[in-house]
Amino acid sequence: MNTMTDTAALAAATAASAQEPAAPTFRDELLAAGLLIDTGENGLYGRSQIFEDVVERLNVAITHLGADQQPEVLRFPPAMRRTDFEDSEYLKSFPNLAGTIHSFCGNDLGHHRLLRALDDAMTERDDDRSDEWMAQQKPTRVVLTPAACYPIYPVMARRGPLPAGGRTIDVLSYCFRHEPSLDPGRMQMFRQREYVRLGNAEQVMAFRQMWVERGSLLITLLQLPVEVDLANDPFFGRGGKIVADSQRAQALKFELLIPIADADGKTACLSFNYHMEHFGAIWKIACEDGTVAHTGCVGFGMERITLALFRHHGLDVKAWPDEVRALLWGDTGACVARGMQAMRPASMVAGQGGGDRV
Repeated sequence: MNTMTDTAALAAATAASAQEPAAPTFRDELLAAGLLIDTGENGLYGRSQIFEDVVERLNVAITHLGADQQPEVLRFPPAMRRTDFEDSEYLKSFPNLAGTIHSFCGNDLGHHRLLRALDDAMTERDDDRSDEWMAQQKPTRVVLTPAACYPIYPVMARRGPLPAGGRTIDVLSYCFRHEPSLDPGRMQMFRQREYVRLGNAEQVMAFRQMWVERGSLLITLLQLPVEVDLANDPFFGRGGKIVADSQRAQALKFELLIPIADADGKTACLSFNYHMEHFGAIWKIACEDGTVAHTGCVGFGMERITLALFRHHGLDVKAWPDEVRALLWGDTGACVARGMQAMRPASMVAGQGGGDRV
């Protein structure tokens, strides 16, 4: 073995590989195509007209999927009362993901201090700026919505007992979760479309099973891979592992997983959740017979499904498969109706996949 020759060859190969540009990531491709707009903050993006058009057409398809349930349609801003947020117990499970809203509540002297601190901060580079000016900020009475269904429960509680058939709610909202990432499928501000069921245990469990089947149908009609798996939420801390294990043991959460940022990884694009009496007990939501209401929901990650379409069908929507274009830009209602008529119950594979958020 010629050590000098082999060492030189290895060094040359290493140098050559270092000079080769890295292959563009899916995020790079989305930004280059102008589908997402970089704001300079990881996980915070602008969306192009084409991207938004796909989101809106997905929303139309989801509306047709749930139309026969005659849901009550509610829309809330991406903020909720701080007291309702505190009552929800979100901070017990996900303190690292929450986003609060602060504002200046001081006097003239405090304002001058704020401006001086801000002037000092602006002399530094973006990533090195001091946040001392925020010492003049105080928490407001609202927080950023962490999940689209959260504002619903206190509203339902104020209405009194549920009717005999329970209630089904259609809700859509931007949501916030503090988990900055270069993965375009993990945004800090994103939209959730949900159908939420409130009623007794049998009603809610039947609802969830129905939406596992209908959610799988939608993804099949979009010609995307379908894999439904047992899952858990990403509970915080060492105690969170116990809660996550319990959630999986009781089969309270399933997710529909699709590869997005990376062909080998899978991202939760839909989730199917049974909350049992959790929210009913917190807000004292009662069924007609006085028992504590059970709740459940199906959540559609609107950006994630849209990203999955671009990932699997390409960045040019005009080149997408004819059947997909017919569903989104044709007679969406007829396409969904045909799919539901032919639908067979989707099998649920309870594997070992980790939890995620939708």
